[in-house]
Parts: sequence; C-alpha cells; structure tokens
Amino acid sequence: MDDQTIINALILGIVEGLTEFIPVSSTGHLLLLGHFLGFESTGKTFEVLIQLGAILAILSVYFGRLWKLATSLPSDPSSRRFVGGVFLAFLPAAVIGVLAHGFIKTVLFESPALVCSTLLIGGVLLLWIDRLPLKPRYTNVMDYPLVLCLAIGFVQCLAMVPGVSRSGATIAGALLMGTDKRSAAEFSFFLAMPTMAGAFAYDLYKNRNVLSGDDITLIVIGFVASFVAGVFVVRGLLDFVSRHGFAPFAWWRIFVGTAGFAGLYFLG
Repeated sequence: MDDQTIINALILGIVEGLTEFIPVSSTGHLLLLGHFLGFESTGKTFEVLIQLGAILAILSVYFGRLWKLATSLPSDPSSRRFVGGVFLAFLPAAVIGVLAHGFIKTVLFESPALVCSTLLIGGVLLLWIDRLPLKPRYTNVMDYPLVLCLAIGFVQCLAMVPGVSRSGATIAGALLMGTDKRSAAEFSFFLAMPTMAGAFAYDLYKNRNVLSGDDITLIVIGFVASFVAGVFVVRGLLDFVSRHGFAPFAWWRIFVGTAGFAGLYFLG
C-alpha cells in the first residue's frame, strides 16, 4: 500500500464526514471522487464502512439527548412513539437494502454517469422544493405521526441509487409531507443512525472473507477522518438550514454533477 492510497483514503474520509448529513449524496461524492483519484476498494466496502465514523459523530454530538430519550422510554409515551417512528422509518430501507444489495453494489455503484445524473436531477428538485411556499404542520420531530415516519422511510429508499442522497430524499420527502426545514433535517439525523449502522453491519458481514489487512487499514483511516469532519457538520447544520434553507446544497449538487460530466467527457 503506497502513500498516495493512504492520502486518498484520508481525503475520501473527510468528504464522507462533510457530506453524509447534508442533502448532496456522500456516496455519490465518494464514487465520483474515487473514480477520478483511481481509488478502488474491495467490493466497494470502503465507501460503506467508513460511514461508521459519521454514525459516531451523531452519537457524540447527540449523546445527552439520546441518553435522556433512552431513560424516558419506560415512562414517557411520546418518547416511545418517537423511537417507534424512527424504527418504522428504518424498516423499508432495511428490507429493500438486503434484497437489492448485490444489484446496488455491482451495478449502480459502478456507473459514474448515473451519479452525475442523479446529482443534477436531485439538485433541481431540491431547489424547486426549497422555493415552494410550503406551510409546515409539524415542527417537532417528537410529534411526527407514525404514518409520516413510515412514509419518510419509503422515500429514503430512493437513496439506494447513488447520487440521490439519503438525507436529501428524507428531507425533501418530509418537507413535501408537511414538516419544517429544521425538524426535517433533525429527523434525518436520527434516521441515519439505524440506517447507516444496518448498512455497515450487513456490508461487513457480506464482505468479511474478502477484506485484507490493507483494506482494514484504509477503512480505519477513512473512519477517523469521517468522524472528525462529521462532528463539525452535525454541530452546525441545523442552524445553517434554519438561516439559509437548502438552496446552497442544491446549487452544489448541480455544480458537482456538471463538473462530473465534464470530467468523464475529458478524462474518461
């Protein structure tokens, strides 16, 4: 394993942490950047497993709230309803992710042009949604009805196509179903924990026999970088969204998708 490969793993880990929780598609960024860097991971496991760093970033920032939520479960009906809602939202991705795992990793993950297309389309849609005169009915994630949580979970499944964005799909779907921007982003945080933990565990199980020592070293490097970058994003994202909405992320998607197509045309 050469120094450039280690540097590439570090760069990709930072990109994962910076993009996981904003609606720009961390997987799409990793696949495109990895393509142009010439970075190849065994079974495309690196791109999935370094998400553990982002998961721990949420846990570290939200630890106090998660602990309070956990200790209140036996006595607080609203806490039980919220945890049940997150679990319901997680179920569609869990089922479809297991059934379509092979197709996602061997077909969808191998198409940079698909990533560029979904980045562009998603950017235009997010820009449109951000400008709609929506009147939110739900402003607190603790008050989301169970049926709304399940519907958001089904929308999240669109993000199995790289470039769509897990957070982008959940946030856009939540906004169209009556939430405000801040609570939509916050629910996406909570839903990320079981979703990414499940993807991590299943992908590790499927590839446990093909990972080498070098693969594990690169994953650890990417994981640490992802965690550090993710902490900064989680701490500041909700306030940023409250002030600026999602238009900056939409324009970034359009820029990256366009630049990606240009790179594919000129560089291959």
